[in-house]
Amino acid sequence: MALEITDATFDEVVLKSDKPVVVDFWAAWCGPCKLLGPVIEELSGDFDGKAVVGKVDIDSNQEFAAKYGVRNIPTVLIFQNGEVVGRQVGVAPKKTYEDAINALI
Repeated sequence: MALEITDATFDEVVLKSDKPVVVDFWAAWCGPCKLLGPVIEELSGDFDGKAVVGKVDIDSNQEFAAKYGVRNIPTVLIFQNGEVVGRQVGVAPKKTYEDAINALI
């Protein structure tokens, strides 16, 4: 199951992680986000122990969405060593995310 990341846990979970981190910025009212949700869940299982895969609900956690310029959702940011190393706006095939994670592990 993908990790629920909040503004309060973002620093610890994402920026201080020693593994690559995939963060899906989403909202419950967003149709494309519902399409991407199962893909994010699958990635969480597929990369368990190798990468952190989480979701940020932008309705209740706006600080980091604003900080990283998330204007459209879903937006998936990939972090390594606290830095954004990848960005995917909109829904992409699962392989797109897999390739981005595999390039970092």
